[in-house]
Amino acid sequence: MLNTLFWIVPACAIVALLFAWIFYRNMLKESEGDETMKRIAGHVRRGAMAYLKQQYKVVGIVFLVICALFAWMAYGLRLQNEWVWFAFLTGGLFSGLAGFIGMKTATHASARTANAARRSLNDGLKVAFRSGAVMGLVVVGLALLDISLWWLLLDHFVEEASASEKAIIITTTMLTFGMGASTQALFARVGGGIFTKAADVGADLVGKVEAGIPEDDPRNPATIADNVGDNVGDVAGMGADLYESYCGAVLATAALGAAAFRAEASQFNAILAPMLIAAFGVVLSLLGIFMVRTREGASQQKLLRALDKGINTSSVLIIGASFLVVYLLGLSYWICGSIIVGLLTGIVIGKATEYYTSHGYKPTQGIAKSAETGPATVVIKGIGTGMISTAIPVITIVVGVILSFLFATEFDLKFVDISKGLYGIGIAAVGMLSTLGITLATDAYGPIADNAGGNAEMSKLGKEVRQRTDALDALGNTTAATGKGFAIGSAALTGLALIASYIEEIKIALARMGTTVLEIGERTINTVDATLTDFMYYYDVTLMNPKVLAGIFIGSMMSFVFCGLTMNAVGRAAQKMVQEVRRQFREIKGIMEGKSEPDYARCVEISTKGAQGEMIFPSLLAIIVPVVIGLIFGVSGVIGLLAGGLGTGFVLAIFMANAGGAWDNAKKYVEEGNLGGKGSEAHKAAVIGDTVGDPFKDTSGPSLNILIKLMSMVAIVMAGVTCAHHLL
Repeated sequence: MLNTLFWIVPACAIVALLFAWIFYRNMLKESEGDETMKRIAGHVRRGAMAYLKQQYKVVGIVFLVICALFAWMAYGLRLQNEWVWFAFLTGGLFSGLAGFIGMKTATHASARTANAARRSLNDGLKVAFRSGAVMGLVVVGLALLDISLWWLLLDHFVEEASASEKAIIITTTMLTFGMGASTQALFARVGGGIFTKAADVGADLVGKVEAGIPEDDPRNPATIADNVGDNVGDVAGMGADLYESYCGAVLATAALGAAAFRAEASQFNAILAPMLIAAFGVVLSLLGIFMVRTREGASQQKLLRALDKGINTSSVLIIGASFLVVYLLGLSYWICGSIIVGLLTGIVIGKATEYYTSHGYKPTQGIAKSAETGPATVVIKGIGTGMISTAIPVITIVVGVILSFLFATEFDLKFVDISKGLYGIGIAAVGMLSTLGITLATDAYGPIADNAGGNAEMSKLGKEVRQRTDALDALGNTTAATGKGFAIGSAALTGLALIASYIEEIKIALARMGTTVLEIGERTINTVDATLTDFMYYYDVTLMNPKVLAGIFIGSMMSFVFCGLTMNAVGRAAQKMVQEVRRQFREIKGIMEGKSEPDYARCVEISTKGAQGEMIFPSLLAIIVPVVIGLIFGVSGVIGLLAGGLGTGFVLAIFMANAGGAWDNAKKYVEEGNLGGKGSEAHKAAVIGDTVGDPFKDTSGPSLNILIKLMSMVAIVMAGVTCAHHLL
């Protein structure tokens, strides 16, 4: 029975990939429009592929170096599982592949979306959303396929004294390919974010504010680079980001299930549960995708409801699917409560993000209103709104953590099983991400709609078409902000599960080193039988331990230093872009009259070089710091580091993503004709706010959720070194 149920996971993975291929083929059957539309789309496609090719070269070198280091640690020092280097490599490969396929689809879909919008708003929405769904389905399909194949591989080769210990070894080993996915995702997010925002700032500041032309005007030299950036940052970057979130949640929960149910017959069932929930989520996401449609002339609220209909339907049905999974596996029905809590947590965070970033609500309208008194008040109002917007997501996560923990322990407050409670938190994260197929579709839809609007502007399509693409674009800004909030929220739950998984990896590392017993006060406990609480006592993980406090402070600092590095990187690259756009306006005669074509390739080259050079140090810092803290402060310092990074990183990421999204949509609100419309003083002030918010929402903010999980993954992989070698 269990063997049969396991095969549902790879089967659903194949179904996801099959429908992704069908959606991709159907999109290609759509017309790209006239020759001008095709030419513009070709510029963007070539620029995006050239950037991604260059990025993968740089990342490939980093991966080879890290793989060699892991191989030496495994075969030379005997401090690590011999599968780690290969697992790390495949995790990065699948993560990069998910981003590549999503971006390839997006660059083909933008012109087709603009051309479909000539017919109707619903046709434009359908092409853009189904193309975005390719990304969503590829991410979940590749992730579940990767997880399934690794389970089968390790089940065949790993040999342990008991089936219970074998399950723990397999699940903790599988966690390490999550580090590969996280590393690739961070490079994709940071590099893509720097690229897109350097181009965006140049297009906005020089094109809109100084020259008084739209950012998507073909006379704007940075416009192609801007459109390329939407694809490499918001599609390839987000795809790699949510691939590692999805894998991390499923794998961390499986590892916690193996540990929490170690002595029970239901251990394999607890491992299989998160995989099956994710598998059923694939099918239900497909159902939701087919439900998304709208009518001509739909308002922003109606367009949002069209997407919400698909997401909410999938979310409600996954609750029923969760009860089915629990019934088939013979687990406690209380676990379903944790899954429902995870789903509701994701929905509440999404709605809160929508409220604070959509220009259909007062917060963003208030930021737009402040533009009437200049850029300074726009910036002040946006920062204040972003700070306030953290309250609902943080409180929601706190409630979600407590409730999912209590449901998993059946609300037994006297004899609390911490391991099972943490398993509940992990499976809540799986519940939140279970419908990622459709949730990510709404996110990837955003840059496709944005590029469609740019294509319509540069191709000089009719006013009615531009109004439709503007409506789709504004909706995309909100869905992108919601997707970022969703990714950050899932990172908080997954981060907690990963910290618990770190202790399990420490246990395995001690056993590998020959430490069979732990001396805790006057007690002597076998290492294999020690609980999470025993390890907390053994390593003195308390707020009175200065090593824990040091770790907490450094973890908190990491979030700010990382954001500072990436923000400054965008600033430096943007300065070069602004200078180049000004140079072209000054030296290339006939640009403003439309008689000469700008040098688009030069702007793409500037963004590419800026991104490649600037992304390396922040990304490597996230890998190096957990290793250094482990070598100095040991296990207790690392746990403090992860706790500090999780707490500060989560709140800071929400603030930056929401503030940036609100600034962007405040600009859109003015451009729709409010408060003076395009070209007004309020519009120029709103554009300044948008340029400040660009690196907030598309570079630094969304990269933080990867930073949180990557530091945890690095700590897990380096657990053996931390146990064997530390100064204090």
